Amino acid sequence: MKPSLLNRRQFITRLQETPEWDIIVIGGGATGLGTALDAASRGYKTLLLEGADFAKGTSSRSTKLVHGGVRYLAQGNIRLVLDALRERGRLLKNAAHLVRRQSFVIPCYGMFSKLKYLAGLTLYDWLSGRYSFGKSRLLGRKETAEKLPSIRTQKLSGGVEYFDGQFDDARLTINLAQTIAEQGGTVINYCRVTGLLKEGGKVSGVAAFDTEAKQAYQLRAKAVVNATGIFVDDVLQMDSPGARPLVRPSQGAHVVVHGSSICNGSALMIPETSDGRVLFAIPWHNHLLVGTTDTPIDQHAQEPIPLKQEIDFILSTLRQYINDAPGKKDILSQFAGLRPLAASAGNQATKEISRDHKLVISPSGLITITGGKWTTYRKMAEETMDKAISVGALSPIPCKTKDLPLHGCTPEPVADHTSVHGRLIEDPLAVYGTDQTQVRQLIGKDASLGTRLVSALPYTEAEVVWAVRHEMARTVEDVLARRIRLLFLDARAAMQAAPRVAMLIAREEGYDESWQKEQVKSFLQLARNYLIADGEEKE
Repeated sequence: MKPSLLNRRQFITRLQETPEWDIIVIGGGATGLGTALDAASRGYKTLLLEGADFAKGTSSRSTKLVHGGVRYLAQGNIRLVLDALRERGRLLKNAAHLVRRQSFVIPCYGMFSKLKYLAGLTLYDWLSGRYSFGKSRLLGRKETAEKLPSIRTQKLSGGVEYFDGQFDDARLTINLAQTIAEQGGTVINYCRVTGLLKEGGKVSGVAAFDTEAKQAYQLRAKAVVNATGIFVDDVLQMDSPGARPLVRPSQGAHVVVHGSSICNGSALMIPETSDGRVLFAIPWHNHLLVGTTDTPIDQHAQEPIPLKQEIDFILSTLRQYINDAPGKKDILSQFAGLRPLAASAGNQATKEISRDHKLVISPSGLITITGGKWTTYRKMAEETMDKAISVGALSPIPCKTKDLPLHGCTPEPVADHTSVHGRLIEDPLAVYGTDQTQVRQLIGKDASLGTRLVSALPYTEAEVVWAVRHEMARTVEDVLARRIRLLFLDARAAMQAAPRVAMLIAREEGYDESWQKEQVKSFLQLARNYLIADGEEKE
């Protein structure tokens, strides 16, 4: 078996032995990891620091779409859509094991609606050019009902089918980290930036604290990038206390339910909700993910909790279109994420704020990148590094990520969603791409690792061991939330699996029983936020 690409102990040693980095990236979400990969692949001496786990924040809480953004097209933001469609095509090629082509169906209740949506989606197809995922088409009433078995058929005139991308966000961040390591970069989780170093008023590095070893560091760099998502203003305050906020957070909530009776491999797209947004119901890991909302939030947190009114909105909107729609009792998990929207003047609603990104250079030379969306992370990273080369006086080297396959990439994209007897079918090991053979080899060497963590779901002990040895998982939460996604799929099942996961991590890392107990206690407390509150499930 190949040695691990992500070895935290080796990375800490490298950090201690490096007198100066070309670039330090703060933040281990999509944008930070993308920027670090761009830097490392160009040959720059690169360090990325994440205060918690990779994708702990917004990057693990998306709607799991790789898309141009149909509603952004309706808003007239052609450039954003065009950029995103191109990046969507690159992601399908460079992360073929994680990004799949997904059929979306818009149910229509009148001929005018069919023609309106087809016209818009035909433009969407045209803009995608050679990066097209498939041609949009009109569906008759019968075919619409076949693709969406539970759709309300009263006054249904048919539908429009179009194609976009679907993926696993947290898994992609792990592959980004692995690819950075392949390119010679250093990535460290649980190492929190506590301040900025300055010389002559210019940023010259960061102060950091390894929360595992309780060790502080002073780290020098020619350029520093603030890519901390909803926390960019915290870093900007380190640079310039009292600086005007750059981000206006918006919360998006989701629920996960069993989806066999709603979607037959296709996803449902509701184009006009009561708040002027769209709502998706998307097949994901043999479940159905439904969201999202757009709720302005005054304060940011690493663990945002869905509001009761958000869950009510999602379920009530779904009931307008679906027969026997799921209720609160059917929710297996609920979660929320905060979008780091670039702050705008006035009282503009968050749904109207552009999802485009913002790149800001402070007088100190601190480079801040915020806004944007998962699909365009690579382009954002390229622009950020182009600017960092100038700010840090680095030797110019062209970007190399447009055609760089990410770790785990397979020769062909993962198959489209299929359904057998009304049940979605998806290989749970497909997300490991070219690594899945080695995951299976763990079971071949130790049959006990083939034991399921919970009997009703396919995730095995081998995946926990793999996550610890090869994916830098440090805690029970890291494994169950962001490596095998069980917390996001079924919170009660994740709570049931927690003691076994803690034992497996402890066995790998040499931790004692008290560590296991504390880990389980901490995880169970966290997981309760993913459950509908007691009493609400009866509403």
